[in-house]
Amino acid sequence: MNMRVLVLLFLMSLLPVSLFAEEWQQLFNGKDLSGWKHVGPGEMTVENGLIQTHGGMGLLYYTDAKIGDAVIRVVYKMRDKDDNSGVFIRIPIEPREAWMPVHYGYEVQIMNGADDYHATGCLYSLTNALARPGKGSGEWNTVEITLDGPRTIVLVNGLKVTDYTEGQPVPPRKHDFEPQRGPRPNMGFIGLQNHSDADVVFFKEVAVRKLNH
Repeated sequence: MNMRVLVLLFLMSLLPVSLFAEEWQQLFNGKDLSGWKHVGPGEMTVENGLIQTHGGMGLLYYTDAKIGDAVIRVVYKMRDKDDNSGVFIRIPIEPREAWMPVHYGYEVQIMNGADDYHATGCLYSLTNALARPGKGSGEWNTVEITLDGPRTIVLVNGLKVTDYTEGQPVPPRKHDFEPQRGPRPNMGFIGLQNHSDADVVFFKEVAVRKLNH
């Protein structure tokens, strides 16, 4: 090893660890579901480099780590105009069935045609959508979910849809399929929902980037 390489390695060792933590880490390798596990009815498969939903209601969750103080980027498209899915966040323990994340985590909704409390980018039934930028029928969408301590910010295609901090008021629960109200942890497991046979959604990217605090 020559002196130039040694000097470069020494200089790299002086860089803060947070610099590397700011880079995007891909959680889906584009080939298979390594690092992921499915619970509940239905399934997820990988076809042509995309995760595809089948049946449901089930959840594919990332098993390798809890995620907090980070930005989660999910790129997806719907087969039809108004297919239903979701990105789950802040799940406190590994789920054993599909309803546990509903009541103990948050669902960032994917569904364009619902009302503002059940629309793409809101925390399902909890927050009122600030914008309606979701695209349907085969168009790619990018969701960026920032978990900053107790604060959750959701951008859909670059527009802010949700900005919620734990403890802020939420509407009362109206249906048994809506989540139980209550605080969620700052860190938790994340997952992708498969909703039903009629709802087909494709995911081509799930990535995470740590916040630089």
